[in-house]
Amino acid sequence: MKMPVFAIMAAALMLAGCAGKVEPQYPPKELRSFNETTALGSVWSQRVGQGLGRARYPLSAAQGEGVIYAADERGYVMALDADSGDTHWERDLDTAISSGLTAGSGQLFLGTRNGEVLALSQDDGEIQWRSRVSSEVLAPPQVNSQLVIVQSVDGAVTALDRANGDERWIYTSSQPALTLRGTGTPQVIEPVSFVGFANGRLATLDNRSGQPLWDMRIAVPQGRSEVDRLVDLDGQPVLTPDGRLYVTSYNGRLIALEATSGEVLWERDQSSYLTPLLVGDYLFTVDEASHILALDALSGERVWRNEDLEGRWLTAPAFADGKLVFGDFEGYVHLLDARSGTLVGRTRVNNSGISVRPITEGRRIYAQANDGRLEALQIRETQ
Repeated sequence: MKMPVFAIMAAALMLAGCAGKVEPQYPPKELRSFNETTALGSVWSQRVGQGLGRARYPLSAAQGEGVIYAADERGYVMALDADSGDTHWERDLDTAISSGLTAGSGQLFLGTRNGEVLALSQDDGEIQWRSRVSSEVLAPPQVNSQLVIVQSVDGAVTALDRANGDERWIYTSSQPALTLRGTGTPQVIEPVSFVGFANGRLATLDNRSGQPLWDMRIAVPQGRSEVDRLVDLDGQPVLTPDGRLYVTSYNGRLIALEATSGEVLWERDQSSYLTPLLVGDYLFTVDEASHILALDALSGERVWRNEDLEGRWLTAPAFADGKLVFGDFEGYVHLLDARSGTLVGRTRVNNSGISVRPITEGRRIYAQANDGRLEALQIRETQ
């Protein structure tokens, strides 16, 4: 997550190389009462170490088969039973973690502040391999059947062998003089990886060699000052089974592309540093003001817009039981009806705030607060 206008947020969201702060452009709206038709009940709660730390590292949890994997910024990793919250295993890696977690096919992947990528066993947390990349890793490593694709804060993209961590290839991009703190998260499939960069460009990389098949500019720097000219692709591109690609950008546009060629299908002006959410034919996005938009995914036409949570530094949207799920800077979890955009439920998890997207499955929501509290919530209709 990145943003210059919300500089009073955690240090992880501050401008890289810039010590000053600016006033928030969108002061947070106070929460108001509404017709609450959905209740959120706590099922279990666990404390995951020291949480995200003062810098609010984006340590998003990962979900396996019946297990939630979570970590703190000091290197403490836990595997928790998704139903009960009981601890399956815990491990102290003795290295500072800076990225979210990725789980799949018996392995758990994460990145560190000193530029390492670690592969752990999902069964017991044992380190299977560790490999060095060019710089700090903030984006969760992404995988296909053979590779682990890692984007580091210097703009480099490194492909590691999934079995042993050996480097397969590395792709470097030009970085602007001033960037936002953080990196985009690649979208990885078997043949290619779709990667957004701090210079406002999107590239499709051949996973066999790391060579770009095509690249295009999504966001164009504008304005006189370096801050005004900041552009960034921080949200993860969203790919559909039929080959549409949706990309957000800071100080740029929301764009739908034909994935194989980069042909623009539609676009609209919108500044966002968060990953959009696709549910059926609806695309849900959150802009830099924390306004929530529902769009027709095929045409880009607006279906509804909600500004009730303006300035509340929402997480990227998740989806559960027909509801959109968001965390905010005061530690609330908000539910919106996905069809109408109206608020239908709310509960507070922890006043330290929530800055990583909740995990959802069915009617269950797993929300991790900044201080490390991980809460499992169950959706229940009240009307």
